[in-house]
Amino acid sequence: MVNLMAFLSWFVSYLLLFGIIVVLVIVACFIGIRIRKAKDAKAALEKQETAPEEKQ
Repeated sequence: MVNLMAFLSWFVSYLLLFGIIVVLVIVACFIGIRIRKAKDAKAALEKQETAPEEKQ
């Protein structure tokens, strides 16, 4: 019985650690997506501002 309790304790510990890592990966993905969208929007705005100058 002691071995089972020790195993379950380690299992829950690793399961919690895995859950924390998964949450961090998801948060990192959302941050990366937000940064990329902001960069693309900024690039599109700069391209739009410089486009009329190139036509003249």
